Amino acid sequence: MTSRDVVVPFNRPYVSATDLPSIAEALESASLSGDGKFTGMCNRWLEANTGCSRALLTNSCTAALEMAALLIDIQPGDEVILPSFTFVTSASAFVLRGAVPVFVDIRTDTLNIDETLIEAAITPRTKAIVAVHYAGVACDMDAIMAIAERHSIFVIEDAAQGLMSTYKGRPLGSIGHLGCVSFHDTKNIISGEGGALLINAERFVRRAEVLRDKGTNRTQFLRGEVDKYTWVDLGSSFLPGEITAALLWSQLGNAQEITDRRIQLWERYHSAFAAADAAGLVHRPAVAASCVHNAHMYYLIIPVEGRRAKFIEHLRSAGVQAVFHYVPLHSSPYGARVGRVSGPMTNTDALSECLVRLPMWVGLEPLQDVVISVVYEALELMAAEGIKVLSSSHQGKPAGSQAY
Repeated sequence: MTSRDVVVPFNRPYVSATDLPSIAEALESASLSGDGKFTGMCNRWLEANTGCSRALLTNSCTAALEMAALLIDIQPGDEVILPSFTFVTSASAFVLRGAVPVFVDIRTDTLNIDETLIEAAITPRTKAIVAVHYAGVACDMDAIMAIAERHSIFVIEDAAQGLMSTYKGRPLGSIGHLGCVSFHDTKNIISGEGGALLINAERFVRRAEVLRDKGTNRTQFLRGEVDKYTWVDLGSSFLPGEITAALLWSQLGNAQEITDRRIQLWERYHSAFAAADAAGLVHRPAVAASCVHNAHMYYLIIPVEGRRAKFIEHLRSAGVQAVFHYVPLHSSPYGARVGRVSGPMTNTDALSECLVRLPMWVGLEPLQDVVISVVYEALELMAAEGIKVLSSSHQGKPAGSQAY
């Protein structure tokens, strides 16, 4: 299928009427390097809306994770516990500092790390747990924080997909010692490339400013706290430019509207596929009762071995672009080389082979029924091949939330 054949793309970045004026204002300021007016406004918005002690914009969520690894002083041989079903930089940010990623299996409901398996993975070398909030649905943070406290280890929230989601009323990224969010153009709120480090432990704030600014104390100099700035620590160029921050500032101003519209799309899908779920042809996403999610993605689990490729191909042939997601890190060439597995990875291995992500973007509304109809056509083909026959009725109520 060529791009001209795509009727419904998987993703289309949201663009608002305020984006271009915001970018134009940044251009007219003639100050385009990092940490200007728009960067400051975005930092303050994140602090006000997440409750973190300090927010620092970065050029990616990867950069925020790499800063987190530096802040907790990862040393060669330290171990970091995380799910294998995640994006590579959840692990590589720590591997860059010499850490060993220790992979733990995921839950079958939320696809988040199984918190009941974490303690068995802890050794004297364990330095941190990386809690990845898959699809913007929170991990069981009470359990994870309790484990971390018992063993005196850090919790880093990989909330790349989690802005505007909460756990028991607390914004994701604001619960662990450090949180990392993404503004990549596949996320809900975007700046093209971009991210932020959310600092929840005050002791990290001053050093984080240094690390982000190439290891210098430039920020303190600009505040008049020192009479000159110089190289004082490790660091890198983690700052985004002002044009990136200006786009993000515009997007943040529309964050609630974007979230509300995505939730409407998510709920339409969830209702539409209730019948397929009841018939056992798919499994729908689960949202724990303690969570409010941001509708980052909508996925289906095709629970019949070997059917996913045919399912995606049918959608593709009808012009609907659907995709699978992560190849588990423990089975990747480099992950297998540098990491270790704690216990069986049964759920990770099985679910990663069955998951299909459906188109989800603001503006999809007129095309959503096309996606739903094509999905049901694919399921009917499965039924015709001997799977339980499914009624073509798309009506139904969302399944109940899972409890933590």
